[in-house]
Amino acid sequence: MNTMLLAEIEDLLEGADDRFLFSRADEIRKSSLGDCVYLRGVIEFSNHCVKKCAYCGLRNPNSAVRRYRLTKEEILKATALLPEFGIGTVVLQSGDDYSYGKEFIGQIIQEIKSRCDVAVTLSLGDRREDEYRYWRDCGADRYLLKIETFDKGLHEKMRSGQIIEDRLDRLYRLRKLGYEIGSGAIVGLPGMDTNILAVDILALSRLELDMIAVGPFVPHPDTPLGKELPGDLMTSYRTVALLRIINPCANIPATSSLAVLNPEGKATALRSGANVVMPSITPEAVRACYTIYPGKNTNFSKAREEVEAVRAIIYQCGLVPSSSKGFCQRNES
Repeated sequence: MNTMLLAEIEDLLEGADDRFLFSRADEIRKSSLGDCVYLRGVIEFSNHCVKKCAYCGLRNPNSAVRRYRLTKEEILKATALLPEFGIGTVVLQSGDDYSYGKEFIGQIIQEIKSRCDVAVTLSLGDRREDEYRYWRDCGADRYLLKIETFDKGLHEKMRSGQIIEDRLDRLYRLRKLGYEIGSGAIVGLPGMDTNILAVDILALSRLELDMIAVGPFVPHPDTPLGKELPGDLMTSYRTVALLRIINPCANIPATSSLAVLNPEGKATALRSGANVVMPSITPEAVRACYTIYPGKNTNFSKAREEVEAVRAIIYQCGLVPSSSKGFCQRNES
């Protein structure tokens, strides 16, 4: 891990030397990972959530969202598209929806593994250790559990009733169980300043994560933060670049929130050190209902259209879409 000082990170976040920052991040991405961009197909199988996170459109008190849950057959049907799309990883994502029990999720993992030669990433929120262990035994490869911010006060405001120590403990337990682990932060949360973001970058890096996902805050009108300003795009690109410099081998996605605020957002992130793109392959009937923030999954009505658009962006950047499972290269060495 490259060592950078907090003051240096703060200066670069504020635009002290963008030319150096972005060129260095791209250089490190190329030397560490090559020109391949890993594709992860995300199936958002439920938008029910018991949590009350202030920034998220899926928060439990939001009665305006049209809720849905996919059946096992619907999830497996969507997964069957992966080989056709040239995608080597499926990401099973939902709100914290405990109606999907340990065995049910385990069955889905086993079915996917028996039908497709893909890696399975889970993003299901806070669960018990016995569930994490069972899913790992069923064949799950990775778990994504975002922190959003390491600032205790801001974290508790954003994630009502939750404390950061619990979230971190789950990440440590997931690593001990053998998962590749991913986490991340939201750039420009209301109340976040340059110092908080710089500390977040260092804290994420100290975790030695296999995947780090960062994107700008996008206000949702049906949340307590609906009237706040979105996160700054340039600061988001700088954050991606800094994370790449400090974490040469980590998988860093060009997140969908970047593209919501700017159609060129994913391309810019790929040129700033990102090496992963995660198109949604959620079924057409419900994909627009997964509204963590406005604009999520609304540019393309069908999964095929989004995947084709993502591949075009990758080629536009002079990079190559990869059908590899895309494990963290640190773990493959």
